[in-house]
Amino acid sequence: MDKLKLAEQTLINDEYPEFQTGDTVNVHYRVREGDKERIQKFEGLVISRSGSGANQTFMVRKISEGNIGVERIFPLHSPFIAKIKLKKQGDIRRSKLYYLRERQGKSARIKEKDQNQDTIREINRQAEKKAEANDQQNSGSEEE
Repeated sequence: MDKLKLAEQTLINDEYPEFQTGDTVNVHYRVREGDKERIQKFEGLVISRSGSGANQTFMVRKISEGNIGVERIFPLHSPFIAKIKLKKQGDIRRSKLYYLRERQGKSARIKEKDQNQDTIREINRQAEKKAEANDQQNSGSEEE
């Protein structure tokens, strides 16, 4: 059992900012098209988080053109996620926001926490520092 936990710990990527259900995030993920790879952005509201450890996932919902809701499930520790940026922190009291699927317009809005943008910028900066430290640590171990 310990070997399984050790293997799972190597897969966990902790360079993302802490976010919860109700937060608005911008997910940059790698898309492969043939032999080319590019980064695509998906910005929306986190409506659920599930799983634990290396199997954690989160669902992001955005409203596309023509008032069409698009939901996408991302594995949190996927190597295809380049970075996650926190845009806003929502003030909610539910862990799953599936009720937003039936709502549109003003009724689908989420209240923001009483924080200023400086706090959110600081959270994103801390996540970027963690990512840089991990990159330097990984490059140092590869040289040995």
